[in-house]
Amino acid sequence: MKLQYISDNKGKTTGVFIPIQDWEYLKNKYEEIGQEEKNAFEIPEWQKEIVRQRLKDYKNNPDNVLEWIDIQKEIEEKYGF
Repeated sequence: MKLQYISDNKGKTTGVFIPIQDWEYLKNKYEEIGQEEKNAFEIPEWQKEIVRQRLKDYKNNPDNVLEWIDIQKEIEEKYGF
């Protein structure tokens, strides 16, 4: 297995790159790795429900929105960015 180490600008190792062939081998050898990878991309149902509700609210009242530029300005003023 030929690993490549990823470092930050100070030389501290921050990650590891595993070639895809090696990754596939590990997933086949250790099934729980594949399960973790699958779970990493699943959106929890409670988050989906929040999005559904927000879309419904928007559809029922599309004029009740805030402009991003106004929100950004408020954050900058409040937190001094």
